[in-house]
Amino acid sequence: MKVLLIVGLVATSMAQPTWATAATNPPNLKPGSPTSLIRKVEVQEFEKLCKDKQNVVLDVRTTKEFEAGHIPGAINLDVKQPDFDQKVSALDKDKVHLVYCAAGVRSARACERMSRLGFRHLVDLAPGFKEWEKEGKKVEK
Repeated sequence: MKVLLIVGLVATSMAQPTWATAATNPPNLKPGSPTSLIRKVEVQEFEKLCKDKQNVVLDVRTTKEFEAGHIPGAINLDVKQPDFDQKVSALDKDKVHLVYCAAGVRSARACERMSRLGFRHLVDLAPGFKEWEKEGKKVEK
């Protein structure tokens, strides 16, 4: 008799930041650790982190989306372009990178790719730029 096991994923609440690393999920990972850190945050925390000018704000949407409006000071590198990995690799891998897209799907993908490229500190705006705008945060055009 064969037994079929089905393993599912449980969705986590967006209310709390979630942590993911290449190997484990420690919320106390220290800066400078050799393991990449991807932290998913909401708009309020992302906005606070944007105020630190040492952090790099990265918009991974299309150029057209970026030109229609973006978070002030953001750099635009479209994650869907074939040269994304090459272009993003030119950035300082030791800095904190604040990554966002329209709704959180492309930014999550970008963070995973950046993690594999050796970026250590990645912050993903989980609800995306649409939620940023909805909450009335500052937008540059």
